[in-house]
Amino acid sequence: MQSDRRFRDIFISNRRGVALAATLMLSVVVAALAGLAVALVSGLYALGLALGLIALALILRDIEVGFAALVGVITLLPFAAVPLNIGFKPTFLDLVALALFGVWLLERATGKLGRFINTPLTLPALVFLALTLASFIAGLGNAPLTQTIARHFVEIVLSILLYFLITDSVRDAERLRRVTRYLIIGGILAALSAIILYLLPDQTSLELLSRLKVFGYPEGPGVLRYVNDDPLQPQRATGTAIDPNTLGGLLIMTLTLAAPQLFARRPVIPRGWLAIGLGLMALALLFSFSRGSFVGAGVAIFMLGVVRYRKLLVIVILALALILILPQTQSYVTRFFEGVQQQDLSTQMRLGEYTDALKLIQRYPLFGVGFTGSPDIDTYLSVASLYLTIAGEMGLIGLAAFLGVMLVLFVSAWRARPERSGGRPSTSASAGSAFAQDAPTAESKEHPERNEVESKETVARSDLEPIWWGLHAAMAGGLIGGVFDHYFFNLDFHHSVTLFWLYVGLAAVSTRLLRRAL
Repeated sequence: MQSDRRFRDIFISNRRGVALAATLMLSVVVAALAGLAVALVSGLYALGLALGLIALALILRDIEVGFAALVGVITLLPFAAVPLNIGFKPTFLDLVALALFGVWLLERATGKLGRFINTPLTLPALVFLALTLASFIAGLGNAPLTQTIARHFVEIVLSILLYFLITDSVRDAERLRRVTRYLIIGGILAALSAIILYLLPDQTSLELLSRLKVFGYPEGPGVLRYVNDDPLQPQRATGTAIDPNTLGGLLIMTLTLAAPQLFARRPVIPRGWLAIGLGLMALALLFSFSRGSFVGAGVAIFMLGVVRYRKLLVIVILALALILILPQTQSYVTRFFEGVQQQDLSTQMRLGEYTDALKLIQRYPLFGVGFTGSPDIDTYLSVASLYLTIAGEMGLIGLAAFLGVMLVLFVSAWRARPERSGGRPSTSASAGSAFAQDAPTAESKEHPERNEVESKETVARSDLEPIWWGLHAAMAGGLIGGVFDHYFFNLDFHHSVTLFWLYVGLAAVSTRLLRRAL
């Protein structure tokens, strides 16, 4: 009887005991499966399977682990696929996304999350998603539907649906801070790997990148990228992103998100490491030779300097001066101005793509041609522009829906901007907050408990504000970069589309939390 009571106290009444027992049981199951896998397949695959099962278990236990895994895959192994063919090879991103949605739906079904959280973007995002599905169905007659296109389209749909998962799951400022931290750290690590691979001898970089073939990455000389695909031209940094422009798109989002943290009262990572990370991301962006991404990030950070953080203007001016003066950056400067003057081959080819895309849009202006392909032999869907890509696939109606989502995002943010609260910019360089604490008044001295609550609210707002500015600046930079490239809405770049809608969701969350804090 006493032993039974002790058992109940440990494993039933005590939640930690239940968690411990579940963890031990899970470890036994994973060990058994790993042993079976070692017996059936190679040790490397077995190790990967065991690690994958452990990661899946952690995600199922805590959705925030899923957020960290999602960011880690997007930034470090965006194209990695499971080395197991089940008719197709699911990517790491597919598995992490499905696990995330599974946890979210389970929490919603069990009532753990409570009331679903709506945002001003909920209806516009649903309309855009519905038009995406309608365009896909309507375009099925234009070209054969392959398994690859079908799978990639499902991935795009999941990426858009991620917006609703984020706005419903990220409900407090601390979780928003943690996800922001994951994104910045992921961007720093991606930049560091890109720089290392760029600086290593070509043969060494080639061999290292080719070893990723076990995860579905390409191998051979093609993994190294050069300006105009000419090995006699400067090499372009790619890291594990395969495409230098895709790397540039990632760095737009992470660099601009991280910049306001330099002036935060409580930055999401230590300020010294943050400064180093910003330098690494800027250097990797330069090495990518992605001119559109450079413009997107530069304009976004310049805007941040104009409207909020004046010291960023000094940093931007100094960085531009160094780029223009240093001998090591002259090839980049030359290539940039060749693009502006439309003199280089890649710019001329891109202009040709724009002309062909406009021809396609003129023929199918309302609903586009869908995602499987163009019905006309003299037109095609691939064009290096986010907006022309959407217009070609979904028509002007689809493009208007997308722009409507972005308009609502920025309008709702503008209405909730910190200045509307009556706060004034702080003169403290260390705080970096737009909210300055007023001098103690007679009322605050009489009610110290009220003053303490107000102080905590001020700290919460000062933590939220740099994240809010960073997320919206990143969205602005991504949309500017989208003028010159298409990775944020492209069937072949699932991770970039996922990253984009992740930021949309986080930006909407930051606006909601900031409005509540005000």
